[in-house]
Amino acid sequence: MEKKLAPIRLDSYQPLREVVCESLREAIRSGVLQPGERLMEIQLAEELGVSRTPVREAVRKLELEGYVIMMPRRGTYVADLSIRDINEVFEIRTSLESLASGLAAERITEEELERLQRLLVSIGTHISSGDMEQIVATDTEFHELLYQASRNQRLVGIISNLREQLTRFRTTSMSFPGRLTATLEEHREIVEAIAQGDVRAARKAAERHMERSEQTLLASMEAMKKNCGSSARKKG
Repeated sequence: MEKKLAPIRLDSYQPLREVVCESLREAIRSGVLQPGERLMEIQLAEELGVSRTPVREAVRKLELEGYVIMMPRRGTYVADLSIRDINEVFEIRTSLESLASGLAAERITEEELERLQRLLVSIGTHISSGDMEQIVATDTEFHELLYQASRNQRLVGIISNLREQLTRFRTTSMSFPGRLTATLEEHREIVEAIAQGDVRAARKAAERHMERSEQTLLASMEAMKKNCGSSARKKG
Protein backbone atom coordinates (compact mmCIF):
# COMPACT_ATOMS: atom_id res chain seq x y z
CA MET A 1 0.00 0.00 0.00
CA GLU A 2 1.75 3.18 -1.17
CA LYS A 3 -0.70 5.54 0.48
CA LYS A 4 -1.12 5.17 4.21
CA LEU A 5 -4.45 5.08 5.97
CA ALA A 6 -5.22 7.78 8.49
CA PRO A 7 -5.26 6.65 12.14
CA ILE A 8 -8.76 6.16 13.49
CA ARG A 9 -10.21 8.60 15.99
CA LEU A 10 -11.32 6.63 19.01
CA ASP A 11 -13.95 9.14 20.20
CA SER A 12 -16.76 7.72 18.04
CA TYR A 13 -19.95 6.37 19.62
CA GLN A 14 -19.91 3.48 17.13
CA PRO A 15 -18.36 0.07 17.89
CA LEU A 16 -14.69 0.02 16.89
CA ARG A 17 -15.26 -2.65 14.23
CA GLU A 18 -17.83 -0.37 12.54
CA VAL A 19 -15.44 2.59 12.58
CA VAL A 20 -12.68 0.43 11.11
CA CYS A 21 -15.08 -0.95 8.50
CA GLU A 22 -16.16 2.52 7.39
CA SER A 23 -12.54 3.67 7.23
CA LEU A 24 -11.54 0.75 5.01
CA ARG A 25 -14.68 1.08 2.90
CA GLU A 26 -13.94 4.75 2.25
CA ALA A 27 -10.29 3.95 1.44
CA ILE A 28 -11.47 1.51 -1.23
CA ARG A 29 -14.04 3.95 -2.61
CA SER A 30 -11.51 6.78 -2.83
CA GLY A 31 -8.78 4.64 -4.37
CA VAL A 32 -6.36 4.68 -1.43
CA LEU A 33 -6.74 0.90 -1.50
CA GLN A 34 -6.67 -0.18 -5.14
CA PRO A 35 -8.53 -3.07 -6.85
CA GLY A 36 -6.41 -6.21 -6.67
CA GLU A 37 -4.32 -4.89 -3.79
CA ARG A 38 -3.56 -7.35 -1.01
CA LEU A 39 -4.77 -6.39 2.47
CA MET A 40 -2.45 -7.34 5.32
CA GLU A 41 -4.10 -7.38 8.74
CA ILE A 42 -1.00 -6.37 10.65
CA GLN A 43 -0.21 -3.45 8.35
CA LEU A 44 -3.80 -2.21 8.35
CA ALA A 45 -3.98 -2.42 12.14
CA GLU A 46 -0.73 -0.47 12.52
CA GLU A 47 -1.80 2.29 10.14
CA LEU A 48 -5.25 2.62 11.72
CA GLY A 49 -3.84 2.45 15.24
CA VAL A 50 -6.01 -0.46 16.37
CA SER A 51 -5.62 -4.15 17.19
CA ARG A 52 -6.00 -6.87 14.57
CA THR A 53 -9.37 -8.09 15.90
CA PRO A 54 -11.55 -5.16 14.69
CA VAL A 55 -9.65 -5.19 11.39
CA ARG A 56 -10.42 -8.88 10.94
CA GLU A 57 -14.11 -8.31 11.76
CA ALA A 58 -14.29 -5.33 9.40
CA VAL A 59 -12.71 -7.28 6.53
CA ARG A 60 -15.26 -10.07 6.95
CA LYS A 61 -18.09 -7.56 6.68
CA LEU A 62 -16.51 -5.94 3.63
CA GLU A 63 -16.34 -9.37 2.01
CA LEU A 64 -20.11 -9.75 2.44
CA GLU A 65 -20.59 -6.31 0.87
CA GLY A 66 -18.43 -7.25 -2.10
CA TYR A 67 -15.56 -4.86 -1.38
CA VAL A 68 -12.93 -7.53 -0.73
CA ILE A 69 -12.24 -11.13 -1.71
CA MET A 70 -10.81 -13.63 0.77
CA MET A 71 -8.91 -16.41 -1.02
CA PRO A 72 -7.88 -19.54 0.92
CA ARG A 73 -4.07 -19.82 1.34
CA ARG A 74 -3.58 -16.68 -0.78
CA GLY A 75 -4.88 -13.86 1.37
CA THR A 76 -7.38 -11.03 1.17
CA TYR A 77 -7.59 -8.62 -1.76
CA VAL A 78 -9.57 -5.54 -2.74
CA ALA A 79 -12.26 -6.76 -5.15
CA ASP A 80 -11.70 -5.92 -8.80
CA LEU A 81 -15.10 -6.00 -10.50
CA SER A 82 -15.16 -7.32 -14.04
CA ILE A 83 -17.64 -6.33 -16.72
CA ARG A 84 -19.41 -9.61 -16.06
CA ASP A 85 -19.66 -8.75 -12.35
CA ILE A 86 -21.17 -5.37 -13.19
CA ASN A 87 -23.62 -6.95 -15.64
CA GLU A 88 -24.75 -9.42 -12.98
CA VAL A 89 -25.18 -6.74 -10.31
CA PHE A 90 -27.21 -4.55 -12.64
CA GLU A 91 -29.38 -7.46 -13.79
CA ILE A 92 -30.45 -7.97 -10.19
CA ARG A 93 -30.60 -4.27 -9.32
CA THR A 94 -32.75 -3.43 -12.33
CA SER A 95 -35.38 -5.95 -11.23
CA LEU A 96 -35.27 -4.85 -7.60
CA GLU A 97 -35.27 -1.10 -8.34
CA SER A 98 -38.24 -1.69 -10.63
CA LEU A 99 -40.04 -3.59 -7.88
CA ALA A 100 -39.24 -0.91 -5.27
CA SER A 101 -40.52 1.89 -7.52
CA GLY A 102 -43.71 -0.02 -8.32
CA LEU A 103 -44.38 -0.66 -4.63
CA ALA A 104 -43.65 2.98 -3.84
CA ALA A 105 -46.28 4.03 -6.38
CA GLU A 106 -48.77 2.03 -4.33
CA ARG A 107 -47.55 2.76 -0.81
CA ILE A 108 -45.77 6.13 -0.65
CA THR A 109 -47.07 8.75 1.81
CA GLU A 110 -47.73 12.38 0.90
CA GLU A 111 -44.85 13.45 3.13
CA GLU A 112 -42.42 11.05 1.43
CA LEU A 113 -43.55 12.17 -2.02
CA GLU A 114 -42.98 15.80 -1.06
CA ARG A 115 -39.50 14.93 0.23
CA LEU A 116 -38.66 13.14 -3.02
CA GLN A 117 -39.72 16.21 -4.98
CA ARG A 118 -37.61 18.46 -2.74
CA LEU A 119 -34.62 16.20 -3.26
CA LEU A 120 -35.02 16.58 -7.03
CA VAL A 121 -34.74 20.34 -6.58
CA SER A 122 -31.67 19.90 -4.37
CA ILE A 123 -29.97 17.63 -6.90
CA GLY A 124 -30.60 20.22 -9.61
CA THR A 125 -29.12 22.96 -7.42
CA HIS A 126 -25.99 20.93 -6.69
CA ILE A 127 -25.59 20.12 -10.40
CA SER A 128 -25.71 23.83 -11.18
CA SER A 129 -23.02 24.57 -8.58
CA GLY A 130 -20.90 21.58 -9.62
CA ASP A 131 -20.75 20.21 -6.07
CA MET A 132 -20.14 16.52 -6.80
CA GLU A 133 -19.92 15.52 -3.14
CA GLN A 134 -23.39 16.92 -2.46
CA ILE A 135 -24.75 15.47 -5.70
CA VAL A 136 -23.68 11.97 -4.66
CA ALA A 137 -24.96 12.45 -1.10
CA THR A 138 -28.35 13.74 -2.27
CA ASP A 139 -28.65 11.02 -4.90
CA THR A 140 -28.05 8.44 -2.16
CA GLU A 141 -30.71 10.07 0.03
CA PHE A 142 -33.14 10.05 -2.91
CA HIS A 143 -32.77 6.33 -3.51
CA GLU A 144 -32.91 5.44 0.18
CA LEU A 145 -36.17 7.35 0.55
CA LEU A 146 -37.55 5.63 -2.54
CA TYR A 147 -36.71 2.23 -1.05
CA GLN A 148 -38.28 3.22 2.26
CA ALA A 149 -41.48 4.11 0.44
CA SER A 150 -41.72 0.52 -0.84
CA ARG A 151 -42.55 -0.60 2.74
CA ASN A 152 -40.52 -3.78 2.26
CA GLN A 153 -37.53 -3.95 4.59
CA ARG A 154 -36.05 -7.12 3.10
CA LEU A 155 -36.08 -5.48 -0.30
CA VAL A 156 -34.39 -2.40 1.16
CA GLY A 157 -31.62 -4.53 2.66
CA ILE A 158 -30.91 -6.45 -0.53
CA ILE A 159 -30.83 -3.35 -2.78
CA SER A 160 -28.64 -1.45 -0.33
CA ASN A 161 -26.10 -4.27 -0.32
CA LEU A 162 -25.99 -4.34 -4.13
CA ARG A 163 -25.59 -0.57 -4.35
CA GLU A 164 -22.65 -0.74 -1.94
CA GLN A 165 -20.81 -3.04 -4.35
CA LEU A 166 -20.72 -0.28 -6.98
CA THR A 167 -20.43 2.78 -4.72
CA ARG A 168 -16.73 3.25 -5.46
CA PHE A 169 -17.59 3.90 -9.13
CA ARG A 170 -20.45 6.33 -8.51
CA THR A 171 -18.48 9.59 -8.74
CA THR A 172 -16.64 8.41 -11.86
CA SER A 173 -19.92 7.42 -13.51
CA MET A 174 -21.71 10.63 -12.59
CA SER A 175 -18.77 12.69 -13.90
CA PHE A 176 -19.25 11.19 -17.37
CA PRO A 177 -20.29 13.93 -19.84
CA GLY A 178 -24.05 14.51 -19.81
CA ARG A 179 -24.78 11.94 -17.10
CA LEU A 180 -25.81 14.36 -14.35
CA THR A 181 -28.58 16.08 -16.31
CA ALA A 182 -29.75 12.71 -17.65
CA THR A 183 -29.86 11.26 -14.13
CA LEU A 184 -31.95 14.19 -12.89
CA GLU A 185 -34.45 13.70 -15.71
CA GLU A 186 -34.62 9.95 -15.06
CA HIS A 187 -35.28 10.61 -11.38
CA ARG A 188 -38.00 13.07 -12.32
CA GLU A 189 -39.71 10.46 -14.52
CA ILE A 190 -39.73 7.99 -11.62
CA VAL A 191 -41.18 10.54 -9.19
CA GLU A 192 -43.86 11.66 -11.65
CA ALA A 193 -45.00 8.07 -12.17
CA ILE A 194 -45.07 7.44 -8.43
CA ALA A 195 -47.00 10.66 -7.83
CA GLN A 196 -49.65 9.47 -10.31
CA GLY A 197 -49.80 6.06 -8.63
CA ASP A 198 -48.87 4.48 -11.96
CA VAL A 199 -47.14 1.23 -10.96
CA ARG A 200 -46.29 0.15 -14.52
CA ALA A 201 -44.83 3.54 -15.47
CA ALA A 202 -42.82 3.72 -12.23
CA ARG A 203 -41.32 0.30 -12.85
CA LYS A 204 -40.47 1.13 -16.46
CA ALA A 205 -38.87 4.45 -15.45
CA ALA A 206 -36.71 2.68 -12.84
CA GLU A 207 -35.64 0.07 -15.40
CA ARG A 208 -34.61 2.78 -17.88
CA HIS A 209 -32.65 4.54 -15.14
CA MET A 210 -30.75 1.36 -14.26
CA GLU A 211 -30.05 0.46 -17.89
CA ARG A 212 -28.64 3.92 -18.63
CA SER A 213 -26.66 3.90 -15.37
CA GLU A 214 -25.02 0.63 -16.38
CA GLN A 215 -24.25 1.89 -19.88
CA THR A 216 -22.65 5.04 -18.47
CA LEU A 217 -20.60 3.14 -15.89
CA LEU A 218 -19.21 0.79 -18.52
CA ALA A 219 -18.46 3.72 -20.85
CA SER A 220 -16.69 5.65 -18.07
CA MET A 221 -14.60 2.59 -17.15
CA GLU A 222 -13.62 2.13 -20.79
CA ALA A 223 -12.63 5.81 -20.99
CA MET A 224 -10.52 5.47 -17.84
CA LYS A 225 -8.81 2.38 -19.27
CA LYS A 226 -7.94 4.26 -22.48
CA ASN A 227 -6.61 7.24 -20.51
CA CYS A 228 -4.44 4.96 -18.37
CA GLY A 229 -3.12 3.24 -21.49
CA SER A 230 -2.36 6.58 -23.13
CA SER A 231 -0.52 7.82 -20.02
CA ALA A 232 1.53 4.62 -19.84
CA ARG A 233 2.59 4.96 -23.51
CA LYS A 234 3.65 8.57 -22.97
CA LYS A 235 5.78 7.60 -19.98
CA GLY A 236 7.35 4.77 -21.99
